[in-house]
Amino acid sequence: MNPTINLSRIIEGWAAHFPSKTALHFQGSDISYSRFWNSIEEKTRTLDVSKGDRVAWLGYNSPEMLVLLFALARLGAILVPLNWRLTAAEHRAILANCAPRWIFCDSEFEIHCRDLGIPIGSLEKTKTEAEPAGADSDDVLIVYTSGTTGKPKGVVLTQSALLWNGFNSIHAHDLSQSDHVLTALPMFHVGGLNNQTLPALLAGASVTLHRRFDAALWLSDVAARRPTVSLLVPATMQAVISDPTWADADLSSLRMLNAGSMVIPESLIRAFHGRGVPVGQIYGCTETAPVAIVLQKEDALRKLGSTGKPALHCEVKLVENEVWVRGPNVMRCYWNDAEATAEALTADGWFKTGDLARVDDEGYYWIMGRSKDVIISGGENIYPAELENVLADCPAIAEAAVVGVDDPKWGEAACACVVTREKMDEPSVLRLFEDRLAKFKHPRRVVFLDSLPKNAMGKVQKFELKRLIS
Repeated sequence: MNPTINLSRIIEGWAAHFPSKTALHFQGSDISYSRFWNSIEEKTRTLDVSKGDRVAWLGYNSPEMLVLLFALARLGAILVPLNWRLTAAEHRAILANCAPRWIFCDSEFEIHCRDLGIPIGSLEKTKTEAEPAGADSDDVLIVYTSGTTGKPKGVVLTQSALLWNGFNSIHAHDLSQSDHVLTALPMFHVGGLNNQTLPALLAGASVTLHRRFDAALWLSDVAARRPTVSLLVPATMQAVISDPTWADADLSSLRMLNAGSMVIPESLIRAFHGRGVPVGQIYGCTETAPVAIVLQKEDALRKLGSTGKPALHCEVKLVENEVWVRGPNVMRCYWNDAEATAEALTADGWFKTGDLARVDDEGYYWIMGRSKDVIISGGENIYPAELENVLADCPAIAEAAVVGVDDPKWGEAACACVVTREKMDEPSVLRLFEDRLAKFKHPRRVVFLDSLPKNAMGKVQKFELKRLIS
């Protein structure tokens, strides 16, 4: 056994104890822990990288990406997963920032990658006999933020951060060797990679991996593959419950579904609860790896809409209602951006999320929105998430977001931006808030749009929305 302690010991250990157990199921084939570990060892021997080198990956979800991650961990090198939805110009900006030695890609992205100016690595062999030198303290991931407020930043996570995040996730999901995780979200993001996939492997569970999210495939595999847990975000939750097979789908294997996002519309949660599937929540961000606050299965019904309590290995506090997080899962820094790092991290290790929350008398956190999104109208604070929950309850509204706009009387006022399924006018939208929220919180304006501007993870880009309606 390699005496250097690094992230790959997760797979090495399970391969030694349960070599024939399925680690991954992908496109109809099972990959045992033993086969998975052998692939990692081979990739380690053939990678032409040195400690600290960055290696980019551009592709859909694949076991090859996970093999590459663990092999790089053994070598003390760093994986940079790229969002395949981005343009070549956006990829060039990211690659210029992190300067990877190689880029590995799916075959269908080869033409795209040739124009990026980075040598393309082979999924077969590149070199021979690289020497393992990685350790828990080494950086292993640079994940570029989704950029809802501007230019993406490279979040640097160490191997240790991924381990501690895994422990937080095991606690949140009560994961064990007997569990089976269905991963459908993209692993270029910490949500798809770190929320359940890596933690499941840490726990010795099995993972069914979807190449891309497809609502009908997710529903059919829940019935056929019988996973015990899965993870969705609001956009994919909506896609699932809108699928024609939803009403008759067999969801009986799921002991819980976790939802990952800042605020989950209660109507989506209730749809799954109505099918007997408790919906937990994971609050966090790329900088927290991401598991920071968790709502467990036992609290899902009585605390609907809450994001829960701090994860087992996290500290959380509110500073002027802003969520601050500290723990071994928090990022080391932003890559090549000392100024942004100093702004986000305090000297004693607290990460300032920029999200606003309240805590109830039982210690459960309720996320209210981004600090930059708060609307101050006539001296009163209006939190868009409250209004967005009201709009989400209306069947005629497909999606909605609330932003602040200049108002000559109140300084700022709420504006509801809605995409409808059927014809609505402004008065009918405004009536939705009657007897639901205080009058000062009601939108002063309604804008009807064909779609909302979103980033690759389906999050509404409110800075772009404000530009569109101004």
